Amino acid sequence: MNSTALQLRARRAVPSIAAPIVAVALAALLCGVILAVSGHNPFSAYAEMFRFGTTEGSLLVAANKAVPLYLSALAVAVGFKMGLFNIGVEGQYAVAVVVAAAAGAQVNLFPPLHVAFIIVVAMLTGAAWATVPAVLKVTRNVSEVISTIMMNAIAAGTVAFLVNRWRDTSETQLIKTKPIGPSGWVGNLAQVSSAEKLSVFALIAAGLGAVMWVVINRTRFGFDLRMSGANPTAAAVSGVSPKAMTMKAMLISGAIAGTVGLPVLLSENIFHRYTQDFPTGLGYTGIAVALLGRNNPLGMAAGALLFGFLDRAGQGLQLVDVPPEIVTIMQGVVLLTAVIAYGEEERLGDVQMQRATARELTTGSEPNDRTAPEHMAAS
Repeated sequence: MNSTALQLRARRAVPSIAAPIVAVALAALLCGVILAVSGHNPFSAYAEMFRFGTTEGSLLVAANKAVPLYLSALAVAVGFKMGLFNIGVEGQYAVAVVVAAAAGAQVNLFPPLHVAFIIVVAMLTGAAWATVPAVLKVTRNVSEVISTIMMNAIAAGTVAFLVNRWRDTSETQLIKTKPIGPSGWVGNLAQVSSAEKLSVFALIAAGLGAVMWVVINRTRFGFDLRMSGANPTAAAVSGVSPKAMTMKAMLISGAIAGTVGLPVLLSENIFHRYTQDFPTGLGYTGIAVALLGRNNPLGMAAGALLFGFLDRAGQGLQLVDVPPEIVTIMQGVVLLTAVIAYGEEERLGDVQMQRATARELTTGSEPNDRTAPEHMAAS
């Protein structure tokens, strides 16, 4: 790699780092304006959020909230790498966690095996639920966006049916599955109180992110996956079946999606069972985290931590009589401004590449063609 390529990559790195920072700053500014217009002091609101959100217990809770969001973002990112928009993560994890909860309550294995059994059941269920849109995409070219949205609607009814079918008959007040035995519980890395803790699932999620990065960026399978998404015709000419890669990408995405609810089920939920008030919306939030992190494991980790921090810190707004819903607005504005900032960054990067190529042609040297694929791999 020559000096021109290094300079170009260095110039690209600056806006890549600055884009999310600018997005968060603009979101804070816009939400501050909203607070001021609604009659609240934005400075006192942000000060209380920072004070409440930076306590030891709150930081643990924020990190714990980030774990399922990160898993959800990983599932979405696998589809994005293939050029697929898997909106069905919401339904895939909802069905998977119910089946895993019911299956886990029926066995009593050695602790590591019990946890592994529940994880495998959840992943298989998530992959099975993703099979339907994958088959429709491959055989009938049905848009995965439409089919996964429909599968989410079906999942809602399926979850209600399964919970009622596998309900704990000893409970009369709420409909819930039977509890999982202690051998199926996952411990904590750190804990301040029963509600302020960080699950071991944080390490599992981090390991899964590392494996995903290696597979996508350092293996032949990952190269075929990215090539099939970027140019199916070129992939087919080189001997790679885009349809087969579509099936594999959707199944892997569904399998990862199946694990999204497990940190709550096996660690955060003190009853270790599925109930009707089980957290929802993690799949949709995962899409936002994946977009914010640009499908990069480290970027998505930062995005998940940001969303987890805002969720936790927003609870402190009640102490200053500020509606906590402002946090939801802030998360949406962060995503919107990030997408705009990333688009502008791409435009500036293309301009820089064109100028660098023009300079090389003017001086009589050959243009460096390696910068383009490197930029595509980074994005």
